[in-house]
Amino acid sequence: MLIDTHCHLDLEHYDNDRDTVIQRAIQKKIKKIINIGIDINSSKRAVSLAQQYAIIYAAVGIHPNDCAGFQEDDLNHIKQLTRQEKVVAIGEIGLDYYRMIVPKELQKDVFQKQLRLACTLKLPVVIHNREAHNDIRMILKMSEFETLSGVLHSFTGDISFLEEVLELDYYISFTGIITFPKSNFEELIKKVPVERLLLETDSPFLTPVPFRGKRNEPAFVTYTAQKIAEIKNIPYEELLKITGKSASNLFKFQE
Repeated sequence: MLIDTHCHLDLEHYDNDRDTVIQRAIQKKIKKIINIGIDINSSKRAVSLAQQYAIIYAAVGIHPNDCAGFQEDDLNHIKQLTRQEKVVAIGEIGLDYYRMIVPKELQKDVFQKQLRLACTLKLPVVIHNREAHNDIRMILKMSEFETLSGVLHSFTGDISFLEEVLELDYYISFTGIITFPKSNFEELIKKVPVERLLLETDSPFLTPVPFRGKRNEPAFVTYTAQKIAEIKNIPYEELLKITGKSASNLFKFQE
């Protein structure tokens, strides 16, 4: 089963042809798409899309680059959104020390509060990590979060960090950047057990070859999947079967 576990179809990039993009994904035999929120308004739009399209599910949360104006009541808004049908995760949450739009301490505070909410609601988390490996590692290893499950999306860490994340029973997903000619992800992909892999596009970003430089969309997840199957040296259909089952186990899709 082909599943795009991470995209942002609610963004303005799709305002002129959103339905067409979704129909193209269906034609490419994509069975499910998870639209990921990055702030309260985006999370509301994600829920709305999930209500409009059978193929779409939603994750709700506040991205580290969007938490500057965080207020405690935001957690209540997120909690209320999780009561809506087809909300399957808290995300996109985490830390981003590359852009540093928001001070580290505020990022960590908002991240941990959303992790606590996920624990309370017994929902998995979708984690953004950019150049924040040590703090992500430290926080996820805290005893209060030991019952959490989730995925580190668009993984870019090193082997050591990957091994620690796998020990914590998190899933790993890679984006279209693994298809780039100078990509150095082969060793990382080989290290991840196929049962711990998920597929994603992160649309409209990180478009795979042969569409690099253009807007990404869920239909293009096939190119990333083909590259992973090639690196793992397993049949493409087998990869889809295994990753589809893993996504279903993690996100507990309502059928």
